[in-house]
Amino acid sequence: MMSLAIFLSLLFFYSLISRSIERTILTGPIVFTLAGMLVFVAYPRILETGINEEVLFRLAEIGLVLLLFTDASRTDLNRLRQIGNLPARLLSVGMLLTIFLGAVTARLVFPYLTIWEAGILSAVLAPTDAGLGQIIVESPRVPISIRQALNVEAGLNDGLSVPFMMFFIALAAARTEGAATSLLQFIVEQLGYGVLVGAGVGLAGGWLLGLASRRSSIAEAFQRIAVVALPLLCLEISKMIGASMFIAAFVAGLAVQIGFKEAGKHSVEFVDEWGRLLNLGVFFLFGLIVVRAFPQFNLALALYAVLSLTIVRMLPVAIALIGTRLSLATVLFMGWFGPRGLASIVLGLVYLQQELNLPGEPTIRLALIVTIFLSIFAHGLSASTGIGVYARTIAPPDTARPDLPCG
Repeated sequence: MMSLAIFLSLLFFYSLISRSIERTILTGPIVFTLAGMLVFVAYPRILETGINEEVLFRLAEIGLVLLLFTDASRTDLNRLRQIGNLPARLLSVGMLLTIFLGAVTARLVFPYLTIWEAGILSAVLAPTDAGLGQIIVESPRVPISIRQALNVEAGLNDGLSVPFMMFFIALAAARTEGAATSLLQFIVEQLGYGVLVGAGVGLAGGWLLGLASRRSSIAEAFQRIAVVALPLLCLEISKMIGASMFIAAFVAGLAVQIGFKEAGKHSVEFVDEWGRLLNLGVFFLFGLIVVRAFPQFNLALALYAVLSLTIVRMLPVAIALIGTRLSLATVLFMGWFGPRGLASIVLGLVYLQQELNLPGEPTIRLALIVTIFLSIFAHGLSASTGIGVYARTIAPPDTARPDLPCG
């Protein structure tokens, strides 16, 4: 209860100066992660009581589902059709290479991990975070096609990572019989069912909302409530049938626009308030976890974190974008801004809840903490400067094309 009181007090005072903070290079996740780390100065015993990872898991789960739905609901479907090639490249070649290169790097840095344990670590860190990348998605200085390509990638790659993570978990636990069948089953259940749930909830919900709006039978105050109920419905249905709630939420956000074009406005209004509160709560608790794990940090963990956020992310993106005629500045920009945050926290907790007690589990856990921690600060502090440098490099932007070509 003391940690909750501290968090709510911090939230109140942060709100009072939030506009001033937004003008700096600091971000909400940075502030609340730091606050979680520093809270032991005022209340050292909080670290002795431990952190309820189930609470952290549920907060991160709900926050990510709401964020993915909102980002999708404000994605221009017409523009998405025009740039469909970019997200497809990032989610296919880019993601597969990221998981492969991440696993190889993990084996080199942590030679005592099995290749399957290295695969678990790589799969958990493969998805990018829509929340930490929000400043990029919302910046008018970045070409809209680049913003939306990164947004769609962040919306779908966490769900795509799940089958690989579960496949590596099965192999690491020495349950290799029918491994190929298990992977196919995970793909069908997680991705296929997730798309079906999201499309069904989004299309039906959007049609009913549109009908109610045209007949003026829905009160304005309840439009926002009804829209936000859709991603939460996706979450619960997905749990019941074993689908990816993240894929479902993102697809529902795209589909709901077909019947109710104002869905994006209403979902943004909610997520800007309650969704952001949930996400900041996650980063506050994550800061407490960082402090508890800090004595175990070492140079190998830091090296892997740096490599994970640079070579492991940027090289696959560069390879995936070959042939698109995007400028070097754009390739570097898209490669660098692949932050790790809520999605990796959720997937990491999913892995830990399996209670496999693998020999490499302590290393996997610490590598996740260090990489996410580094990403929160590296990507948060570089966002405003990176956008400015990128905008000046490609100016004047050509809005008719995804980006200026090299040369």
